[in-house]
Amino acid sequence: MSPASLQVATFAPRPGYGTVGKRCRITANHFRVELVDRNIHHYHVSITPEVTSRVLSRSLIKELVHLYGQSHLYRNPAYDGRRGIYTAGPLPFTSKEFMIKLEEGNDGTHERKKKEFIVKIRFATSTDIHNLREFLLSRQSNVPYEIIHALDVVLKDSLSNNRCTLSGKTFFPLGLGARSEIGNGLKKVLKGIKVEVTHGGQRRYKIFDITEQPTNQLRFTEDGQQKSVIQYFREKYNIVLRYASWPSLRSGKDSRPIYLPMETCTIVAGQRYAKKLNERQVASMLRMTCQRPWRRQEIIHQLFHLLLVIMLLCQLQIADQDDYIRNDFVKEFGVNVSVDMAAIDARVLPPPALKYHDSGREKTIRPRTGQWNAQHVKLYHGAVVEYWMCVNFSNLKQEVVFNFCQHLVDMCCRKGMDFARNPLFPIQSSPPGQIEAKLSDVHHQCRVEGKQLQMLIIILPEVNAYYGKIKRICETELGMVSQCCQPRHARTCNRIYLENIVLKINVKAGGQNAILEDTLYGRIPLLTDIPTIIFGADVTHPQSGEDQGPSIAAVVASMDWPTVVTYRGLVSAQPHRSEIIEDLFRVKEDPKRGVVHAGMIRELLLAFKSSTGLKPLRIIFFRDGVSEGMFEMVLLKEMDAIRKACASLEEGYLPPVTFIVVQKRHNTRLFPTNEDNMDKSGNILPGTVVDTVICHPSEHDFYLCSHAGIRGTSRPAHYRVLLDENKFSADALQMLANDLCYTYARCTRSVSIVPPVYYAHLAAFRAKFYVERSGAQYEGGSSTGPDDRIELPEIDPTVKSVMFYC
Repeated sequence: MSPASLQVATFAPRPGYGTVGKRCRITANHFRVELVDRNIHHYHVSITPEVTSRVLSRSLIKELVHLYGQSHLYRNPAYDGRRGIYTAGPLPFTSKEFMIKLEEGNDGTHERKKKEFIVKIRFATSTDIHNLREFLLSRQSNVPYEIIHALDVVLKDSLSNNRCTLSGKTFFPLGLGARSEIGNGLKKVLKGIKVEVTHGGQRRYKIFDITEQPTNQLRFTEDGQQKSVIQYFREKYNIVLRYASWPSLRSGKDSRPIYLPMETCTIVAGQRYAKKLNERQVASMLRMTCQRPWRRQEIIHQLFHLLLVIMLLCQLQIADQDDYIRNDFVKEFGVNVSVDMAAIDARVLPPPALKYHDSGREKTIRPRTGQWNAQHVKLYHGAVVEYWMCVNFSNLKQEVVFNFCQHLVDMCCRKGMDFARNPLFPIQSSPPGQIEAKLSDVHHQCRVEGKQLQMLIIILPEVNAYYGKIKRICETELGMVSQCCQPRHARTCNRIYLENIVLKINVKAGGQNAILEDTLYGRIPLLTDIPTIIFGADVTHPQSGEDQGPSIAAVVASMDWPTVVTYRGLVSAQPHRSEIIEDLFRVKEDPKRGVVHAGMIRELLLAFKSSTGLKPLRIIFFRDGVSEGMFEMVLLKEMDAIRKACASLEEGYLPPVTFIVVQKRHNTRLFPTNEDNMDKSGNILPGTVVDTVICHPSEHDFYLCSHAGIRGTSRPAHYRVLLDENKFSADALQMLANDLCYTYARCTRSVSIVPPVYYAHLAAFRAKFYVERSGAQYEGGSSTGPDDRIELPEIDPTVKSVMFYC
């Protein structure tokens, strides 16, 4: 599929630019590119015999340019590593074949062989950079993807040499300063890595395993005779292995393994490590990458200049007049890149006022710099918890757990909850090995007593591995809402910890911690005027390197209006790495009831009506986890499901929908230019919004940094409006998104993305624990196919009715 055909839909147009907020000037890690009108020609490349290695393909095209550049091409082509080259102007032919000879790796006899390849170049299409200029000036709506792709190839090809490794959109300059060890686990780390042997003509092998036996115990069959690896290397290569007690690397097939002693191998440079890191490695990586904003800005400048040096092959030239870098290669295509970060206009939106219960010392709080002290407030709606219990799976003594429970109950009551002083049954303890039996016993005790347990306080074991099991049993098997606590915190009874736990317990019991004051007075446009439901949706996938197991989709929706702080969540499993949420709406045949309409959207719409007594007349749908290439497909498929879910409830019921994608996995960073627009962490202020310069020229999008920085450099959220039937103004949507970020239930800080998306992510992550029990179907090694229907255990209705995922 050509880049030009990737997107044909036109998304919601920009309704104007925002004006609310204090104006400021910031910088972004975007670098302005000046383009000169050029006619870009695209040529199709075919290589015979077929080549699958991009390294070999690039070597062939490099050799072709070396041999025939001056005599046949007369231009410097940019190669995409696959089947296309781009030139600034036409080549002197429409189709031509070239014969190229390249040396192969030898068979160990030290005799180099040359292999012949036929490279055919054939004209495909041409386009003009002028079209991109027109798009950037909003004079045409269609994105010129062909031009953008061509320029991307030009810049990447400038870097594709021995000084830099390319992996997708990422550049890895080689030899960058100090090295740090981030972990062990040799077998897991080396699997799939390519090595080059120091004997036999520098042949390359891909590692599949590490032998269980040491090298001095390895034997294989050669010419019908058993031979040891040590003997083979001594006789074949005159190599005496020094580390024969070490295991060897294994390559080749299981039936014919190739043993490679480690001392004879070197790891091929420039390989990207894409596997999952363990907790210690992640922590080490975060320590190294978590940089203060000023330091991050400095590093970006250094790396950008390094890339420019590589592009220019160490001959950097700066134009005196305009500070743009140029080299012959990019200049041929009319590309000039600024060396300075883009300076852009931004605005800092005001924080909302938060309403707490009138009985507290403070009734309303207006947060400053994205956080607030809730020590002297009472929860807006304190839940009633009459029946509760505590189970201790840790090594804490009974009196320590009792003391913790007393402090926790005191804090719940102090914060405005109606929380029973004594548990339904005395505190019970059990070793971690009997978790399932103890939880079942607690459930049985409550049933015998005829009581519905409203909250189960659990002191976790000192080992982290049991949390998921506890949640799965409580939420899918026994129907108990639980709050897990770490034993180290239960031992100290810290006030701040207790206050944070109360925030979670209250919403799990059906309460509300705080609301936006403006919702009480109808002052939030396109939210408080008519019944409005807000959805949040996300899809999480198995970790990188895992080629089996389902993806988990989660959808949450607000159950209160106009306050929109209580969200009900649903989850479903779908085929491996499926991007589109499949269970938004479905029709199934029931032997008794006939055609049955179901799906998460329909269920949540019905729950909203049951909770509020109203049917929603407006839908705001926040969607996370969508890459730009999937925008059109996700919008078409998921909007179709939303429409069908609404129509299934009532004929003609089609409330207007605003469909917004929330992106956090992007590389944009924003930096303050002075102390007036900087918080104490050195980041831009919470509420900073940008909707010009680095945003789409004609479609509705904006960057919003709604949270205060803690460590490192804050990453703004990118909001892309794909559909807007509610006709939000720029200010209305930006203010709504910023205000919602102050209503996250689990803390007294504004968060970086709107809470419904955050909650959907939490619900999807929770459902991964449910997969452990239902995952036997793919544990055997077969991956889930596109037609497989994966069913998660059903969440108990008692649990599903509250914010269990918090």
